[in-house]
Amino acid sequence: MRKIVLFVLACMLSLAGFSQTYNSDSSLRVLKLKKDSTFAALKSQHDSTFRAAMHSDSVRVNKEFDDKEKWEKLKGVAIYPVINAGDGSGVIPVKDQQEIPDPKLQYKLLFEVTNNNPDSVAKEINFSLSNLVRIINLHVAAGVPLKNIKPVIVVHAAALNAITNNAYYKEHFKVDNPNIKIVNELSKIGASFIACGQAMNFFDIKKEALLPEVKVSLTAQTVVTSYQLKGYVLIWP
Repeated sequence: MRKIVLFVLACMLSLAGFSQTYNSDSSLRVLKLKKDSTFAALKSQHDSTFRAAMHSDSVRVNKEFDDKEKWEKLKGVAIYPVINAGDGSGVIPVKDQQEIPDPKLQYKLLFEVTNNNPDSVAKEINFSLSNLVRIINLHVAAGVPLKNIKPVIVVHAAALNAITNNAYYKEHFKVDNPNIKIVNELSKIGASFIACGQAMNFFDIKKEALLPEVKVSLTAQTVVTSYQLKGYVLIWP
């Protein structure tokens, strides 16, 4: 009888051990399945994001190519009535205009420039300055006398680099500053350049690093508000 009891106990202990081992193995399998499932989900998300990014880049590149192709066809007829600041500053003549600006008005234009060219195109004219010139060209092409255009250009954020002297620009971007000629030409037609002192401190640009045509204000914000109160139209080129 005692042998039978011992045998039964041994079987029960063996079964308990097996059950524990089984449960442990089962838990490991569940964890592995969860891990595999999570990894698969992450990989799927990564692949989906990558495909979306590739598609987005493809669309962007195709659009840029199409835009350049269109401009190549148009720039042959583009005119630059005041300043030529590159292709982006040109005006396409339009026949039979039905809406013409009043040439007797004073066109007080306040340009807020904040964007700096990427380093890869540091040798090109600042895109915002080029577009700013285009806006002035457009007004003149539309019949507004240049003497009636009063441009004020407030510069802050990274765009401050565009209005620095050649020594500073070359030290930081390894090329000559292509914007100096444009700043000089804009100054000759009466444009005022004002740099934001707050941004100068943030980007560690000293007054000595700016072009001589540039004045300094405490902040771009007071320039924006005060000139708007004087009747200037705010434009982000």
